Amino acid sequence: MKIDNETVDKIAHLARLEFENEAKQEIIKDMNNMLSFIEKLNELDTQNIEPLIYMSDEVNVLREDDVKHEITQDEALKNAPKKDSDYFKVPKVLEK
Repeated sequence: MKIDNETVDKIAHLARLEFENEAKQEIIKDMNNMLSFIEKLNELDTQNIEPLIYMSDEVNVLREDDVKHEITQDEALKNAPKKDSDYFKVPKVLEK
């Protein structure tokens, strides 16, 4: 399979991109290099190879989520630029 101008134009349209002619030629070259690399990988015999699920055997070690310091509602509202008696006031961002 080879990448040509028509293929790049179609991909660019789907991705909502526009390329100048110089950039398009560079992209064609890069995409053809990627395809040739993938074709080389297809030459390998992977019949008895298990699929790779994780890149390493490491397991995430997560710590417990312990609350270290709690602040009261009054302390949280103390430095707020705009506030009500119990809440932060923020500008309206959604219209109905």
